[in-house]
Amino acid sequence: MSTRRPDPLAQVSDFDIRLLKLFRSVVECGGFSAAESALGIGRSAISQQMSDLEQRLGLRLCQRGRAGFALTEEGREVYQSTQQLLAALESFRTEVNGLHQHLRGELNIGLTDNLVTVPHMRITNALALLKTQGPDVRIHIRMTPPSEVEQGVLDGRLHIGVVPQVGALSGLEYQTLYDERSLLYCAVGHPLFYVDDQQLEDTRLNAQEAIAPTFRLPPEVQNHYQVLNCTASASDREGMAFLILTGRYIGYLPDHYAQAWVQQGRLRVLKPDSRFYDVSLASVTRKGRRPHLVLESFLGALAEV
Repeated sequence: MSTRRPDPLAQVSDFDIRLLKLFRSVVECGGFSAAESALGIGRSAISQQMSDLEQRLGLRLCQRGRAGFALTEEGREVYQSTQQLLAALESFRTEVNGLHQHLRGELNIGLTDNLVTVPHMRITNALALLKTQGPDVRIHIRMTPPSEVEQGVLDGRLHIGVVPQVGALSGLEYQTLYDERSLLYCAVGHPLFYVDDQQLEDTRLNAQEAIAPTFRLPPEVQNHYQVLNCTASASDREGMAFLILTGRYIGYLPDHYAQAWVQQGRLRVLKPDSRFYDVSLASVTRKGRRPHLVLESFLGALAEV
């Protein structure tokens, strides 16, 4: 498409919304072929509808061909606007349904990775209670870094998130759920795996190659990493686990997440009496949000469990 649309888009029709939903699915699936099963239609039909949308908007949204699928700069901006539009439409539908006191609609949740092994199970149990109260509620979970969860709640793409409580951002409300303890680990094959803690000096421990997280942590927690020889980094806890399990690095992991590998004899804790830190996990919602019956019911379920 060589030229932009000469006139502004006059209105957004039901047809446009259907095309934008298809566009969102294609982007989230990573291409036309991967989206076939998610959309239940063939690649040629997807291609045709994407062309219809590009013609409707007067913009080239993506590159497709032998090099693979990739969004253009305009495509990335349209994708962000599409997320906001569809979230606003769903919010409107949920609010109208709430007028009839029927628990219907969607709940979009953003979670920090690897919370499913937390023994308290407050999130899981609250979701189960929500489905009991509203069998027709549709639940969508996104696993993203804490900063993206908070941004998603701020811009309305997410109704609620669960993140480590580091510092309150303006415009958000935080409610503590429980505390999470992280311990220092090494894996089979690491030089310290069979060294007794009583014989393990701090200078030797601090000299080992370690992993630093790139996500936000409280200042008192950052001190635990500053004394280590951090030569690698990871954006989430799963990435840290990958590196620790190589047997080349030491690093902190939540104890509930590491427990299965400890039981298998693949990980061991290093000096658990002194090398640990606790972080509070909190639910996060937007201040001044509109009434949303599904969200309020889920918050009530979290309090109940």
